[in-house]
Amino acid sequence: MVSFDDTEIAFKGKSTRDLKRAYWLFKMVSSRVMVKFGKWSTNIAIKLQLPIDSIIKKTIFKQFCGGVSIEDSLATSKSLAEYNVKTILDYSVEGKTKEEDFDTTVAEIIQTIVEAKKTPRIPFAVFKVTGICLFSTLENANNGIENHSVEELVHYNSLVKRIDEICSKAHEFNVPIFIDAEESWIQNTIDDLVVKMSKKYNQEKAIVFNTLQMYRHDRLDYLKEEIALARKNNYKIGMKLVRGAYMEKERERAVEKGYPSPIQPDKDATDKDFNEALKTVVENIDIVSLCAGSHNEESANILTELLKTHGIPSDDSRVYFAQLLGMSDHISYNLAHANYNVAKYVPYGPVKEVLPYLIRRAEENTSVAGQTTRELSLIIKERNRRKEK
Repeated sequence: MVSFDDTEIAFKGKSTRDLKRAYWLFKMVSSRVMVKFGKWSTNIAIKLQLPIDSIIKKTIFKQFCGGVSIEDSLATSKSLAEYNVKTILDYSVEGKTKEEDFDTTVAEIIQTIVEAKKTPRIPFAVFKVTGICLFSTLENANNGIENHSVEELVHYNSLVKRIDEICSKAHEFNVPIFIDAEESWIQNTIDDLVVKMSKKYNQEKAIVFNTLQMYRHDRLDYLKEEIALARKNNYKIGMKLVRGAYMEKERERAVEKGYPSPIQPDKDATDKDFNEALKTVVENIDIVSLCAGSHNEESANILTELLKTHGIPSDDSRVYFAQLLGMSDHISYNLAHANYNVAKYVPYGPVKEVLPYLIRRAEENTSVAGQTTRELSLIIKERNRRKEK
């Protein structure tokens, strides 16, 4: 087992000033009232065109983002690499609705693939499907694309073309690409597209990765079905496992629309399925590559034990741990120190355009029980350790 209590290792890359900033940020996001006020006041400031970029850039942006561009983020990537932590460049611009904006985003995603090809410390690329098409396109196609209007089919075919362009470049450059999970009422569309791309590009190794949100009660069965499908059709699959990011929205919509909630009854059920999914993947490591996207210490140690049990080296390229930049450094840095493959998601983009991402990070930290308390306790422990030196 890896100990996650060594704060000297966890925060070796952080200056005392960095720790102070992190302390105050996590103090703020521990309060639902402060997060709601921050969201409201930020939206007002943007509407009034107030010059808030510099304030955001020096605080929450600096904690959770790598920079405003790929080039700007490479300094963060280089700093992480000094401690054996790799980088996943994540272009986190959201909310676009124009075709030209979608094409611009595709071009940016391809540039992250190009950078990963050049830079060994960047092992993956990633994108959200809602970043390259209208949400309605995914929603309309969620139960099949038959009987849709000509306009809807045009939008859907444009989406398929964009995804294929990205996956083709990833395959050409031998850079695995993560396709993020999203809301359940568009996820069928995404799943179907991932399977299509996996059959095409995962013949030799896992290039295209799907993402499973294990707070959905159907995802463990889905994982097993996908493994069976891949075996039957002789291709590899990539799976990024996460607990999930849309729980409250999912439950509210299920009540509003009158259908059974797709969400697990409680956190224990989510944890159980997440850990069982880790076991399922490791037992099928001959055809499945894994990224365990988790901020949970127990799950991290379960995976390290599974690797030992199955005789899989800690640095096997088919198995990665991943956490978000600015969070759970005690997991990332201690795993990396123990020679496991670890990568940080490093979001980037123009300050105002990544604000939806930053606000979501703040809201998630507030809603996840124990997350902020754990971050604060470790920061305090390290600050005290440094004072006593």
